[in-house]
Amino acid sequence: MSNWPGDSAVFPLCTTLLKQFEGFRSSPYLDSVGIPTIGYGCITYPGGEAIRIGDPAITEAQGIQFLNYQLGLKSKVMAPMLQKPASRHQAAAMLSLTYNIGTGAFGSSSVLRKFNAGDTAGAADAFLMWDKGHVDGQAVVIAGLHNRRVAERTVFLTHD
Repeated sequence: MSNWPGDSAVFPLCTTLLKQFEGFRSSPYLDSVGIPTIGYGCITYPGGEAIRIGDPAITEAQGIQFLNYQLGLKSKVMAPMLQKPASRHQAAAMLSLTYNIGTGAFGSSSVLRKFNAGDTAGAADAFLMWDKGHVDGQAVVIAGLHNRRVAERTVFLTHD
């Protein structure tokens, strides 16, 4: 039995979070730490090719396709990391975090470690540690990331 509640249960909750914090941009842009990005925060196209400044604009429908593709990839990697059942809200919050920080960082995160240990409150609080980005070689709190982590924490603590 899987500890993942299923993509169809998780994706709508996660997508709501991501759309709120990523916003849609049809043309490539540099994100807050200088990574070329398009659509709803995608840094690669389906198939893995990196977004480049100067790439053609996309439609919002394409942006949603790119987002769903990335969520599918990330959920397939992170679901087996869960050693206990996750609620829909917990899974959505963790997937939103993973979408932003990557599966490798999530796999070594205190969010995952505390969740797997049964420390729900500790896992929720650990979201707040991921509010920094590297700007000019320094880890700095980024207001948008902080607000996102607070929202993810709130979703994580919401009962299904």
